[in-house]
Amino acid sequence: MTTERPAYSPDSTCRAIIDQISDKWSMTVMAVLDEPRRFNEIKRHIDGVTHRVLTQTLRRLERNGMITRRVLPTSPVGVEYSLTPLGESLREPFNRLHAWTVANTDQIRAHQMAYDRRAHCCPDQDSSVPHRPRGPEPA
Repeated sequence: MTTERPAYSPDSTCRAIIDQISDKWSMTVMAVLDEPRRFNEIKRHIDGVTHRVLTQTLRRLERNGMITRRVLPTSPVGVEYSLTPLGESLREPFNRLHAWTVANTDQIRAHQMAYDRRAHCCPDQDSSVPHRPRGPEPA
């Protein structure tokens, strides 16, 4: 008898890849790479990213085949990063996700504010327990 692992189990390969490519910095770096760019140019385009985090992100994206790193024959030696065809293939789904976010930001913000008001007016409720609708349990 074989037991199937849940699709999003912590040790699944798919989840590890999703976690790596969808993190805050990876998606931001890939958005900045609309054209080949050097390290410092990428860093200037991304507020708040540290040198160390950007280096780690670029290495992870290169390891996953999303970007390519090219050493330039300059003095001093420069390095340029660009999207690979695999990385480029994420542009359309990422752009759709971004468009959805922009289209729904006001609605999401309104829900956040309403939730925060409820949490503020009723602080005795245990906020660590997720909200469950009242009514019969699903079958």
